Amino acid sequence: MTPPDARRMEALARQYPGTITLAPLVLWRRRALIFGFLVAFLAAAQALGLSPGVFFTGLSDLGIIAGQMWPPTSKGFFLDYLYALGETVAIAFLGTIAASVISVPLGFLGARNVVRNGVIHFGLRRVLDVVRGVDVLIWALIFVSVVGLGPFAGILAIALNDIGVLAKLYAEGVENADRRAGDGVRAAGGSQADVARLAIWPQVFPVFLSNSLYFFEANTRSATILGVVGAGGIGFYLTDRIRVNAWSDVAFIILMILPTVAVIDWLSRRLRQKALGRATRDVPPAPEG
Repeated sequence: MTPPDARRMEALARQYPGTITLAPLVLWRRRALIFGFLVAFLAAAQALGLSPGVFFTGLSDLGIIAGQMWPPTSKGFFLDYLYALGETVAIAFLGTIAASVISVPLGFLGARNVVRNGVIHFGLRRVLDVVRGVDVLIWALIFVSVVGLGPFAGILAIALNDIGVLAKLYAEGVENADRRAGDGVRAAGGSQADVARLAIWPQVFPVFLSNSLYFFEANTRSATILGVVGAGGIGFYLTDRIRVNAWSDVAFIILMILPTVAVIDWLSRRLRQKALGRATRDVPPAPEG
């Protein structure tokens, strides 16, 4: 770099501090953070027994399993797998519907612009934190002990786990609603219930529906695992086939699950598009001025 260029860079560094060159303290702080991250990563890898040798050995074993998966076969259990897959979709559907219906009033109660009582708002939010802090498999184990083996335990586990998340998302959607529509309803003599029904609900309905449809799609995948703990569905057969190393059956079950999830994703996308168009037409115009 020539002396004029060097002087120009120095002038720019003085004019815009922190953009071209970093202060020594900031630079060493960043280096310390990077070094601390590397030390933490290596310590965790050592404690958990991670090593490149184990990784590449696992890749070779994965190749052997992949070879045993071909060709996928059902060995005469196709109808049983199909019924179990339908049961899985039903578990996800009923669990999502129950969670969505219950989360609607909880979402309105948890929104600061609807319920201004700090005690109710704080208490509800903390309860939801506890509910969604427990994994769906743990809830499934609990409900299997309560109601016994079968899909009912899976429905309850999915519903309770989703309530903790959906109610929070619904409350945030209500809080982000445009307040001008509510002002118009109040100016016309409407009550707080009228504001929620006529001004807030048309705005948040597509958000509610979009989240519920996404959770239905995600729950379809989650419900395949609930069979591991006896909560019904295709997960029972999937776990059983893995346990006995029947990898061709495992591949067949996976190939049944994948298009099912893809179809549900396509249907949910179409429903979201229709809901968005309907909600746009139903939102009342904001008052002028």
